[in-house]
Amino acid sequence: MIPKYRGIFNNTKIKHIILTSGRAGTKSSYAAIRADYQILADPHGSVVVLRKHHNKLRKTVYKEMLRGLNRLKVKKTAFKITRSPMEITYKKHGTTIYFSGSDGIDDTKGIIDEDKPIKLVILDERTEFFDDGEGEDELTNIEATFVRGNSSGFQMIYLYNPPKNPNAEINQWCKKMEKRGDCIHIHTTYEDVPIAWLGQDLIDSAEEMKKTDLKMYRWVWLGESTGIDDAVYYMFNQSHIKEPEKGQRFSIIGIGGDYGQQNATTFQAAGLDLGDRQLKGLGEYYHSGRESGHQKSPSEYAADFVQFVTSLGEKYGTENVRFYLFLDPSAQGLQEEIKRACFIASLPVVIRNAENDVKLGISRVQKALTFHLMSVSARQEMAINEFQTYEYDKDSIEKGKEEPIKIGDHCMDGIRYLVMGMWTKIKQWLPMLERED
Repeated sequence: MIPKYRGIFNNTKIKHIILTSGRAGTKSSYAAIRADYQILADPHGSVVVLRKHHNKLRKTVYKEMLRGLNRLKVKKTAFKITRSPMEITYKKHGTTIYFSGSDGIDDTKGIIDEDKPIKLVILDERTEFFDDGEGEDELTNIEATFVRGNSSGFQMIYLYNPPKNPNAEINQWCKKMEKRGDCIHIHTTYEDVPIAWLGQDLIDSAEEMKKTDLKMYRWVWLGESTGIDDAVYYMFNQSHIKEPEKGQRFSIIGIGGDYGQQNATTFQAAGLDLGDRQLKGLGEYYHSGRESGHQKSPSEYAADFVQFVTSLGEKYGTENVRFYLFLDPSAQGLQEEIKRACFIASLPVVIRNAENDVKLGISRVQKALTFHLMSVSARQEMAINEFQTYEYDKDSIEKGKEEPIKIGDHCMDGIRYLVMGMWTKIKQWLPMLERED
């Protein structure tokens, strides 16, 4: 383990240990070694590892604990390892690492081990407990559940990457905990870790982001709560506005569609350029019933969509071009009209409900802009305007829950749907460690 963690490894007098880091700060690796060592060294103490959601356990903390056994050079035959339920039991002592989500109070109550009391509780991705749970109240309940039966040596380890917003509830909780005499907070970055452990590719990924977006680098890699810019896409600039090469053709054209009855309906199109490794903006359709004074029906929008796609195909499509429409999931009526219109026109359009995770979608668009994986055409006038005016609500930032202002955001929704829909195709062009969210 890195030197920053050595002083706490055998110190069981500290009740609360908060470990934060930027990317590759090795806090998860430390927690795994500490948990594995607990059941090996203490015949009377078990471990529970919690995440907020059950479905994220197996590929994260469970796998990390198994890696920890390899790092300690202990043969796995010394353990009973099961997936359902997810448990790792040291056969010699009968001590166990339990894994659970914390979706409800019953998830953790059933883990209480009367014979081998829980001596160590590890809470991974602590931000989830604030974003999707009850925050500090939930932590207090978890502590009360597992501290019973322990006369001494009980510890809780909290792991998370600090949110960008300094006002985020978890950041305020951390400041409060730091004032306690039984708590220690250790922050690490990849710079605390020997290069040989990380590999040069990881260092190169960090340096690449440092060159392209210093503020993003400080948050992602150094784990600093750098603050939220009012502008959501502060990295958008003139270099992102450019046209495809003259005569360029695309075999895959993606379209993000946002639908409004009185508000605007827009379709934002981009071609997938495998050679330049970029999603290149081609054009937009935009109509606002409120601004124009004429509200269009779904069938009219479907007819306009067919015309829009036909013009894109004529100008940019290859002979075997395929279109993908990622449409506002609330626009089921429009989706049916578009399906019908495309069938009649014999247009090769695959229609899918757009993924509407706003926070994740914004993060992916930011990455695409930061690493220049996408561009927009000068003909996407409304989108360019929104890129420059799309902002977070200032009150939400102060409350630690940043939310975009829901005004003039229709093109931004369409762009977000487009990037989410094409993500599996474009994320491979990111530096290796930027491909996961």
